[in-house]
Amino acid sequence: MRIAIYGAGSLGTVMGAYLTKNGVPVDLINHNKAHVEALKASGAHITGTVDFTVPVSALLPEEMSGKYDIIFLMTKQLHNREVVTSLKEFLAEDGLIVTLQNGIPEDGIAEIVGPEHTIGVVVEWGATLASPGESVLTSEPDSLSFHMGGMPGIGDEQLSRVKDVLEKMCPVEIETNLPGARWSKLLINATFSGLGTVIGGTFGDVTGDPLGREIAVRCMKEVIDVGHAAGVEFAPVQGKNITVLFYWKTTAKKVTAKLLLPIAMKKHAAIEPSMLQDLKKGKPCEVDAINGVVCDWGKKTGVPTPVNDKIVKLIREIQDGKRKTGKENLKEF
Repeated sequence: MRIAIYGAGSLGTVMGAYLTKNGVPVDLINHNKAHVEALKASGAHITGTVDFTVPVSALLPEEMSGKYDIIFLMTKQLHNREVVTSLKEFLAEDGLIVTLQNGIPEDGIAEIVGPEHTIGVVVEWGATLASPGESVLTSEPDSLSFHMGGMPGIGDEQLSRVKDVLEKMCPVEIETNLPGARWSKLLINATFSGLGTVIGGTFGDVTGDPLGREIAVRCMKEVIDVGHAAGVEFAPVQGKNITVLFYWKTTAKKVTAKLLLPIAMKKHAAIEPSMLQDLKKGKPCEVDAINGVVCDWGKKTGVPTPVNDKIVKLIREIQDGKRKTGKENLKEF
């Protein structure tokens, strides 16, 4: 079975290193020439909450050839139509595009390759690319997991095929409620990646700030209200029902939600938002695929989204050079 990780940046390098280390050959494919050259020369060095180096197979996109049975898609969604269309020629007849992207990308991918070739995976851990060839795992090793589900037409055998591969890294939960799993991850990303980017800090920097916690629980309630209006049943995250923990209508429940935030994010406190990583590198970030999705669904369902609207506005201003990251931005809420 031929496997590729397309867009092997921070997360993809960690995943590729774990799979290779545990006996699953995989090609790590990335546009970053310096990163690919470092991977070829010295292997993938994974640091942070672990420390190991493993030789890996690394390629530039133009070096791809043949057909793959599984292509794990880990690029940003900004150019999905172009990227997925280009990957079709490298997909085996019964091959699968397995998207590990943020937001809700499955429908757009299925339009290109077909729902019977599309699987979605929610990543429950974080990483940061420190330098060419080195990725920092920012979640505790015992907190790593994947949640996955297929589009219509995906059978049990196909899900098992992908599950067997991913379990070489960490536990995998098969989701019968893929939209619910996606919205649960969107809830976390919109809140902690969104606010973390606004302040220029980690998930822990958000939960460690009193005003940050206040805005975070408002953001979470907003996402849950929008999701419920859209008919979504939020899936548990690593066994925890996040709507029970963090949804509030009374002051007392809101206080409880704020107290729970640092505890809930303890093992992921060091995660640096991928949007912030992009902005630091001078790249456009995917705020429209994260907080922007909440805003769009808010308009469709008639649910106001002032917190997410503000996050999108602030991040766009930061991206355009009109504003700097920092905790002073929390006063804008």
